[in-house]
Amino acid sequence: MSRLNTPQQQAVKTVDRPLLVLAGAGSGKTTVITHKIAYLVNRKGIKPRHIFAVTFTNKAAREMKTRVAKKLKGVAGKELNISTFHTLGLNIIRREHKHLGIKRGFSIFDAHDALTLVRELLASKDGQEKEDTVYVANRISGWKSALKTPETALSESTTGQDIAAAKVYQQYNRHLRAYNAVDFDDLLLLPSQLFNEQPAVLDYWQNRIRYFLVDEYQDTNESQYLLVKQLVGVRQALTVVGDDDQSIYAWRGAVPENLARLQNDFPRLEVIKLEQNYRSSRLILNAANQVIANNRHVFEKRLWSQLGVGDPIRILQCSDEETEAERIATEIISQRLQNGARFSDFAVLYRGNHQARLLEIKLQQFQIPYKISGGNSFFDKAEIKDILAYLHLVVNPDHDTAFLRIINVPRRKIGPATLEALGHYATKRNISLFEASSELGLGQHLKPQQLDKLKRFNNWVNSVNQRCHQQGIEQAIREMIDELDYEQWLVQNSSSRQVAEKRMENIGFLTKTLQKNIGDDVRKDNDNLLAEALNKLMLQDMLDRKKEEQDSNQVQLMTLHASKGLEFPHVFIMGLEEELLPHRNSIEDDNIEEERRLFYVGITRAQQTLTLMLAAERKQYGEVSNTEPSRFLKELPDDDTVWEGGNQATREEKRSRGKAALAGLKDFLDVT
Repeated sequence: MSRLNTPQQQAVKTVDRPLLVLAGAGSGKTTVITHKIAYLVNRKGIKPRHIFAVTFTNKAAREMKTRVAKKLKGVAGKELNISTFHTLGLNIIRREHKHLGIKRGFSIFDAHDALTLVRELLASKDGQEKEDTVYVANRISGWKSALKTPETALSESTTGQDIAAAKVYQQYNRHLRAYNAVDFDDLLLLPSQLFNEQPAVLDYWQNRIRYFLVDEYQDTNESQYLLVKQLVGVRQALTVVGDDDQSIYAWRGAVPENLARLQNDFPRLEVIKLEQNYRSSRLILNAANQVIANNRHVFEKRLWSQLGVGDPIRILQCSDEETEAERIATEIISQRLQNGARFSDFAVLYRGNHQARLLEIKLQQFQIPYKISGGNSFFDKAEIKDILAYLHLVVNPDHDTAFLRIINVPRRKIGPATLEALGHYATKRNISLFEASSELGLGQHLKPQQLDKLKRFNNWVNSVNQRCHQQGIEQAIREMIDELDYEQWLVQNSSSRQVAEKRMENIGFLTKTLQKNIGDDVRKDNDNLLAEALNKLMLQDMLDRKKEEQDSNQVQLMTLHASKGLEFPHVFIMGLEEELLPHRNSIEDDNIEEERRLFYVGITRAQQTLTLMLAAERKQYGEVSNTEPSRFLKELPDDDTVWEGGNQATREEKRSRGKAALAGLKDFLDVT
C-alpha cells in the first residue's frame, strides 16, 4: 500500500459507498484494482468467492487474476471470480439454464455461426440481396446489446430495411432456441432478462456477490450497464474504473455516457481521479491534455508526470504515402542506431489496416522485423474451423455446435425450418441434434424429403467414422474432404481462385499436422486417437500464440483501436489527414469526439518519443488526390511540436535519406 500514491490509496480503501475511479492513461488503474481485491480479502475479511471482477478481454482477466493471487495467501487466489463480462454471463446461464428454458450442454454461436444462420434465413426469402446479411446480423447484435427484444425492434423500426431485419431477428431467436443455442450477445442479454423476470434468481446472485469491480467501464454497453446495476442491488458494493477520454468503441455498442449515469443511479457515488501518469514524458502529456480538452466532459481531469520534460513531438509531412512509409522505416533505423533501442521499442499505429500494406513492404526492404498485432490464428480461419467441426462431429456425435456449423457447409439444402423442427425434437427427447437426425420418431415432424437429407448426412458421418477405424485416420480425412467437394465450395465462396487455392493449402497443412500428431500410434479406438490429436492441435495453437506474444525483437504494427492498454518507448502515428484521422465516416456522422479520443489513445501510448506522420497526397481507389492535414494537428501545443518536411520533399531527398539509412545499417551490421 505504501507504494501507491494518495488518490490510489483512497481508491483502494473506499469500500463503504459506490466508487468511480476516473483513471487517466498510464495512471495505474490495474494496480488499484488488484490492490483493492487484496484489501477486501486481507483487511475487510470478504471471502474471495464473494468478490467478482470483470474486464473486457480474457488476457486482461488472466493477468489481473495472476497479480491478485500473488497478494493472497494459500488457496484464496483459486477462489477468485475474475473474468470477462461474457464469461460471467455464461456462468449465470449455465447455472440457471432451466429458468431460461435451455437444455444443459447448450451451444454458443460465434460471429461466423450467427452470420451463417442469418444468411440461411435470408436465403429462404425472395428478393433478399447477399449484402443484406452483414447488415442484418449487425442490426440484430446492436438490438441485443441495447436490450431490445424482436418485438421492440420491430415496433421502433421506421425504414423498410430495418423492418425486414427485425422480422429476421424474430426468426433468428426462434431458431436459436430450437437449436438449444445462444449467441455471444445472449450471454449478456439473457441474464438481465432473467433477473427482471425471476426475483429469486436475482436475489441468489446478489447474495453471492458481496463486492463487484468493473474495469474499462467506459466501454460498457446497455446490457452490461444493466447487469452491473442488477447484481450490486441495494448493497451497492461497487467500484468501477474507467476513463471517458479513452472510450473508442461506440461502433461496437459502447456507451461512454454510462460513466455519467452512475451519478443518477448511485446518489452516494464517490469519484476519485487518478491523474498522475507513470508512462509518458511531460510534453507528450501536454499534447494529450490539450487535444482532449476540445471534447465535452462530465468529469474534468488533467494528466501530469514526474518523468521529465522529454523530446518535442515531431510532425513529419511527406510528399506521398510511399514516402511516409519509407520515412518511418528510416526513422526506426536511425533512432535505433542513435539510442541503442530494440526494434520492439517501436510501434506504428494507424486508423485502418489497409495502411499497413505499403509499410510492410518498406520494412521488408530495410530488413526490419515486424509483427502485425491482431491477426487471426490459423485456427480462426473459416476453412479450418469447418474441417475441424467435421472431425469433432466424427469423434463426438453430441457436439451440437459442430453439427450446426457444417450441416450446410457445403450447402445440402437443409433449410432453417428443417433444423428448427430437428432442434425442437432433440430438445424434447433430450438428445443431440446428430442423434435425433437418425431417429424414426423424427418422421412425424418432417416431410419425407427433409428427413431423407438428414439421414443421408447422418449415415455419411458414420461412414467417415468407420473408415477412420478401417483405413486409418489420414486416409479417411482425405476421402472425407474429397467427398465434400470442399475445394469447389471454396472456389464458389472465395474472392478469387488464388484465394481458394490458398485456403485449400491451409487444409492440406491441417491434415499433415494432424497426421504428425498421430504419428505411428496404432489403436483399436481411433476415436480417442483422433480426439487426442485434435486436442493436441488446439493446445499447440495456444502455446504458439503465447510464444508470439512473448516474441522478442519486432516493430509492432497495429490499429489505434488495438493499441489501447499498451505502451511503447517510441510511437509513430500514420495518416494524420482529414478523412483518414478523423475518418470520413465520423466526419459525415458528426462524431469527431470519438475520433479525437482515438487520437488521444494513440498519443498516450508513447513513453519517450512521439512522431506524427502525414502525406501531402495519397492514392485512393486508383486515383491520386491532395490531402488536408488533420484538424487534430492544429489542436497540439505549438511550443511542444516540431514540423519537418512538407510538400517540398523531392525524390532526390528521399533517395538521400534512404542511402543514409542503409549506410547506417551497414555500419551497424559491420560492428555487430
